[in-house]
Amino acid sequence: MMTPKRHVYLDHAATTPVHPEVFQEMRIVLETHFGNPSSLHFYGRAVKQRLEIARGRVARLLNAKPEEIFFTSGGTEADNLAVIGTAWALQGRGRHIITSTIEHHAVLDTCEMLSQNGFDVTFLPVDHYGMVDIDELRRAIRQDTILITIMHANNEIGTIQPIKEIGKIAKEYEIVFHTDAVQTAGYLPLNVDQLGVDLLSVSAHKIYGPKGAGALYVREGTALEPLLHGGGQERSKRPGTENIPGIVGLGKAAELAANEHASESRRYRKLSEKLIQGIRERIPGTRLNGHPEKRLPHNVNVTIEGTKGECLLTGLDQRGIAVSTGSACSSGSSQLSHVLEAIGLSPEKGAGTIRMTVGRSTTVGDIEYVLDNLVDIVNMLRRDS
Repeated sequence: MMTPKRHVYLDHAATTPVHPEVFQEMRIVLETHFGNPSSLHFYGRAVKQRLEIARGRVARLLNAKPEEIFFTSGGTEADNLAVIGTAWALQGRGRHIITSTIEHHAVLDTCEMLSQNGFDVTFLPVDHYGMVDIDELRRAIRQDTILITIMHANNEIGTIQPIKEIGKIAKEYEIVFHTDAVQTAGYLPLNVDQLGVDLLSVSAHKIYGPKGAGALYVREGTALEPLLHGGGQERSKRPGTENIPGIVGLGKAAELAANEHASESRRYRKLSEKLIQGIRERIPGTRLNGHPEKRLPHNVNVTIEGTKGECLLTGLDQRGIAVSTGSACSSGSSQLSHVLEAIGLSPEKGAGTIRMTVGRSTTVGDIEYVLDNLVDIVNMLRRDS
């Protein structure tokens, strides 16, 4: 097995390394702040203060009020709390929910579960860019529609949805609106009032924070039933002793994201454009998936004809390059992701799909190294096939 000349991590949409400043704040808490924030003595009060500082930092990232931030174990729990909590709270008013076919499984599977338990769910299709049609969404609204849940940007292909327009429609019909912003926090400016959302999910490990921590923004006055019971933490919306190190890490990561996302996103965009341009110029028979312009600045999802995604991933991995794939290659058959299927790719056409997502550590030299090796691997795969 060859020894890689360098290691390049291009899977930041899956997870990010913990920022040194985040780690340092978490370390302080782990070493010295062991109290329970529900305790009334000095140790509890010291930890409670850290908890509320983190809440304020997440609120600032979202341009929300601190009291509208509820901490969870991550994006999946935040999505579940938003969708199920709204369904339970408003089921007396209606049982219809609108979502899209390309949501993260934290929303998609949750909606499927509700559809098997007395709720009616409309799964909106998307166009070949992965974009929801606003007119189709409006036509799907019924008198008993209680929730619209559409992700801010897709985790696989990077397409950014028209959230502001959806927010206006939801407000017009007095429907609760949730968006999964796990992929956009730290990459796009977030303002809950401008977006028009009532609920918004974020996750720490996508913004250089720790795994196991997330948050749900809940607009003041929005009805929401808790999923868990057994304590008064998080104003009884999410009971259980808080994960203080994780929450503090999320807070610091949110502060860094709020301060640096504009400059970092511009850099990510340049790196992504260099990667896309290089692929188009040096590898014929390629397709960029997702919207060409309304896309996340760090996301590059491409389908390369005459290859298999898993084979591309393995070849790149052997050369020290980490990416992800949109299909599983097994015994000559490929199972496409639900997102690639939704934008119209067949298993045959979409088989050679990989996602590359740049981040803080990515350099121009990394992109050049990736391009050189990707060209070589594609040539070998096409020659062998």
